[in-house]
Amino acid sequence: MEVSRKQNASSPCAACKLLRRRCSQECIFAPYFPAEEPGKFAGVHKVFGASNVSKMLQELPEEHRGDAVSSMVYEANARMRDPVYGCVGAISYLQQQIDALRQQLALTQAEMLHLRLRNQATSPTNSYTLLSHSKPSNFDMDMGVEHASFRESMWSST
Repeated sequence: MEVSRKQNASSPCAACKLLRRRCSQECIFAPYFPAEEPGKFAGVHKVFGASNVSKMLQELPEEHRGDAVSSMVYEANARMRDPVYGCVGAISYLQQQIDALRQQLALTQAEMLHLRLRNQATSPTNSYTLLSHSKPSNFDMDMGVEHASFRESMWSST
């Protein structure tokens, strides 16, 4: 990044341009907020403030600054979309989607097991003997349901 910074010495970085100041060779913002991406620093500046961003970057080792800037940009964008919760709101929303999909998957698996049991009950062989002496399949083990306990609850509700 230093090579491109020296070649572009006359053009200030996005931070210095927004702050209307001269961009020096030692500018802490220049490697992370290039002039071609003005919105990147604008959002971070609006949420965190230039002084705070500068302090955070100076306190970090150089190898961690890029990750810190990426995190700040992500959080700033999330805060502008949702000023109260920021990225926590997005995480919470995604967690709710995961929970809903898990419930849907569990219901679908239970329905599939119910249909398998119903099909076995209507087959010409004795379904009780088949169910009580059969070894649980991988599907049933994944569900965490034993045949006997599931059969009792399924047949008692119908």
